[in-house]
Formats: sequence, structure tokens, C-alpha cells
Amino acid sequence: MPWVDEARLDDADALAALDSRGALRSVAGAGAQVRRALVAADEAGIGRVGGGERPRSVLVAALGGSAVVGDVLDLLAEPGSPVPVLCRHDGPLPGWVGPLDLVIAVSQSGRAGGPLTLATEAARRGASLLTVGAAGSPLAEVAARARGVHVETALPTPSSRTGLWSLLTPVLRAADVLDLASCPTDVLERTADVLDEVAEECRPTSESFVNPAKVLATGLDGTVPVVLGEGALAGVAASRAAQMLARTSRVPAVHGVLPDAASALVATFDGPFGSGLEAPGVGAERDIFADPYLDGPAVPRLGLLALRDPDLDPDARSLGDAVLASARDSGAVVLEQEARPGHPVERFASLVALTDFAATYLALGLGLDPSVSRHVTDLRDRTS
Repeated sequence: MPWVDEARLDDADALAALDSRGALRSVAGAGAQVRRALVAADEAGIGRVGGGERPRSVLVAALGGSAVVGDVLDLLAEPGSPVPVLCRHDGPLPGWVGPLDLVIAVSQSGRAGGPLTLATEAARRGASLLTVGAAGSPLAEVAARARGVHVETALPTPSSRTGLWSLLTPVLRAADVLDLASCPTDVLERTADVLDEVAEECRPTSESFVNPAKVLATGLDGTVPVVLGEGALAGVAASRAAQMLARTSRVPAVHGVLPDAASALVATFDGPFGSGLEAPGVGAERDIFADPYLDGPAVPRLGLLALRDPDLDPDARSLGDAVLASARDSGAVVLEQEARPGHPVERFASLVALTDFAATYLALGLGLDPSVSRHVTDLRDRTS
């Protein structure tokens, strides 16, 4: 049964009242985050990262909503860079990290334990250091003592999830400066334009039947969501979308990447959320007249959100087509979103912007504040 209040989704005042920390506004400001971060990176002296020389290796220290920064850098560097990129969420710092290596530590608050610990140890060993986070934070102090580069996150956001582009943009600028990945300033400026375009399409005043993010939110309502990325780039976006659904919408979601996840995903179509088991409300043949009190509650269907990449070769695309056809035959709810054409960062941005909006609208449609979870607050109280 649906839980989303579609009337609320079309009431901009109701959305604003429920969104206590302005998550929608922060997501809509992603393009502005990119532009401000470009300025902040230049002001911080991003050109002197690592002495301007390519390091032996790069380790990205980030966790939670910031962890995708390392995944994106790894994705962009992998095809052509001779420098390995490793992502680490917490200590200890690998023993091989030394003066020839670069450690990038990312934390919006500048206080996250894992990145701060790794940056401190990297500085002790004489490694080059790039940090991204709040001004005057412990992370900024570590960078200053190590004569590294610290880029401040200037635009306030409720969380690192909604401040992704403030954190990611300086790292991409550094990657371009060091020839780890091709991501020049004009690409990032076009990426900001893409983010603005998606924000305009997904604005709160846009009605549910034409707003692509609201369409995704209502489509996933009452389902068991699976986010499938077609290829490596969409796979990183799928991982981000699953995290946003869980943390922002409070809906447990899993993700997978084609081609590896094809058989594991298709096998679930035979299970209790597909068409394989005969149970009340299960399968393609659903009785619309079933009484939920006499016949038992309807079992939710799989909700497959496929993030597709137009830059893939035809064989990879045909596998995606086959998986989606099988999903439809099983009775799953199938939603597709194709990345906009362009540089990999532009394509990634178009997918992430839409799914960020969709997760935020899903939370609001469910009557939840996207930024405040009482159980997360309780967990922090229990572990502080």
C-alpha cells in the first residue's frame, strides 16, 4: 500500500515546514557548491598540492556521506592514471604510505574521527596532504602544521550528504592539476550548469506528474528498492542513491552494478517480492479486490531503479535491456533514468542530482524530516 502523501509533495509550503534544515534548498544549490568550491580551491592554492608533482599513490580518507568522493576519484583515475587510488574510511594508515604519497582527507565538519586520524598519521610520516572541510577545524589545523593545502567548505549544508559538491570539487581540481584524471575547470563549470538544470526541473513548485524526482519518489513508494547501475560510473551513482534512500528517506535499499550484479538481481525475481511464490499479494497476478484484513497485508514488490549510462558499448546496454525486461515480466516496479551526455563528471552529476532530489522528496512525502532522524540522534547519545 502507498504511504507517500502526494498532496504534500505538491504543497511547497508544507514541504518547507517539514524540511527543518533546508535539505531541499541544499540539494538545489549543488551547482552553486561547485562554483564556490572552485573559487575556494584556487584561493587555497590547489596548484601546490604535492609540490605540483604526481605522487606515487593517492589515499582518500572519507566516510559516511563523504565516502563517495573517493569512489568518484577512483572511477575517473582508473582508465589512464599510472597512480593507484585507494579509499579508506578509518585507521590505521597503511604502512606503505610515506613522503612520496598523497593523502586526501575529506570531512565537512573537519572533525570526523577516521579522516582526522589518517591525516594526522600521514602528516607525521611526511606524506603530502590535501584536506577539505570546515575552516578552523582540527583537520584544517593538521594541514597547516604539515604545510599541506586545506580547502574550506564555504556554503553551509545540513550534512555531508547534501554538501557533496563542496567536498568533491576541490578533489577533482587537484586530480586535474596532478594529471591523475582529466577534469579541467570548464568541465566543472558545465557540471554546475547540469546541476542547475536538474534543480530547475525538480523544484518544489513543479507538480508531481512532471517533476522527474517526484515521479521517482512516488514510484518507489511501498516497494523494496534496488538501485542498479549500468556500468562503473552509474554504479557509483547507484551506491550514492542507495545511501540517500536509507539515510534520508529511511528506506532500506541495496545497490548493484552491471554486469556483475545481473544474475544475483534476476534471481530475486523468483523470491517473495517477485513472481516466484504464491502468497497473498505476491506475484504478477495481484488481486485488486483482496481484503488486507481477511487475506493478509499485501507483500511489497521489488522497486528497481535503473541508472543507465549512454556512453556504454552496445553489448553492455543490451544486458541492461534484458535485465529490465525480466524485471517487468516478474511484476517488479521498474524505473529508469539515463545520464545526460557529456564528460563522465557531467553524466555522474545528472544521475546524482536527480536521485538526491528523489530521496529527499520520498522522505517528505512520508512525513519525515530529511535531515533529522531521532534514531540517529539516539545512537549518537548512546555512543558519545
